[in-house]
This record gives sequence, C-alpha cells and structure tokens, in this order.
Amino acid sequence: MAKAKKISKEKIIQYHSSIIYNVHFIGFLPGFLYLGGLHKKLHYKRKSKPRLKIVKGAVGIADNQTGIYPRESPGGWNIIGNSPINFFDVNTNPPCFAKVGDKIQFIPITKKEYKIIEKQIKSNGYLIKNNSSGFYPEVTVEMSSPKRGSK
Repeated sequence: MAKAKKISKEKIIQYHSSIIYNVHFIGFLPGFLYLGGLHKKLHYKRKSKPRLKIVKGAVGIADNQTGIYPRESPGGWNIIGNSPINFFDVNTNPPCFAKVGDKIQFIPITKKEYKIIEKQIKSNGYLIKNNSSGFYPEVTVEMSSPKRGSK
C-alpha cells in the first residue's frame, strides 16, 4: 500500500494514528469493528483477490474504512499492522468491548511494547484505556512484515 500510494510507512502510521475513529458497525466476524473517519490519504481499494489467512489482530484498510480482524480468517483488506487486544471473547460480558457509536483511536507501539501488552492480556493484567470519548485500545501499526499466514 505504501508503494502504491507513494507515501512512507511512517506517514501511514502517522495518518492512521492521528484520527479518532467512529465504530459504524460490528460484523463480518463477531467483534470485527468497521471504523469510519479514515484519513483521506489512506483511502485504498480492497484487494481484488482476498487472502485465505489473515491473523488475529490484523489492522486493515479497505476503501474509506479501517478495521481489526478479531480472529484468524480470510479477508480482502490491506493489512498495515497488528493489535494485541482481544476484540471478541465469548467469556466476557459483553463479548465485544466496543459498540456502535464508540470512538477508537490507534496508538502506535513498538514490537517490545506489543509483547508486553500481549503478556498482560494473557495474565488478565491489561485494561483497555477509556475516557469520556470512548475506548482507546492500544494497537500497533508497526509496518514490519505481517505475521506468517497474512500474505
């Protein structure tokens, strides 16, 4: 996407994390958040041929929206990063922490910070940040190679 748009990976991170997104709807997969408000410089068409395997937590862009794959699945969005946050868990009430109308902001984190958050989540020691505008899960928009299986 960076090559096609002729903007650097760093600019993609900057543009993507500068917006507070609106949760328009949840669907496709339980917990898949369709987020509106994507920076116009990041609008980019869906892939013409979807990938067979997108990893859990993948952050993608399709047309004028961004979203997060809550679990491994096929998908046609352009993957720009990954989040350690669990977006859907049948063992919590409610199973998806966000609802239509909430606000989400992506926070760039390093791979080291990602691993720390991932460990905290596994030990139930991580809480999603919240303020009066809504939830702000920390989401990595590292522009390193996607995890295996995201080709």
